[in-house]
Amino acid sequence: MLGLFFFTLTWIILDIPYRILYNTDEGGENMIAVNYSNARDNFKKYCDAAVHDFETVIVTRKQDENVVIMSESEYNNLMENLYIRSNQADYQRLLKSIDQLKRGKGQVRELASDE
Repeated sequence: MLGLFFFTLTWIILDIPYRILYNTDEGGENMIAVNYSNARDNFKKYCDAAVHDFETVIVTRKQDENVVIMSESEYNNLMENLYIRSNQADYQRLLKSIDQLKRGKGQVRELASDE
């Protein structure tokens, strides 16, 4: 499982942003949910929160057509993780390597030169 949880906000949210805390095994993630009008009126504020505070902003719209605002770095990280986990054999090899490093079984090697 990719560990990603997709969800839909089904309640109507007033012009007051709501903070929603989703607890995960990794410790939890904060998300801000705002309706479309609030996001439009405070777009810079929510963009800054996404970039500077690593917040995920859910913009709720009618008919469950919600959108998400996140920083480019968070998006790139998400895409990289999806790519790495898309090949189960490579992902298992990565996990095995991480486990070896944690157990002190890593090796220092010189990089090959282009000479």
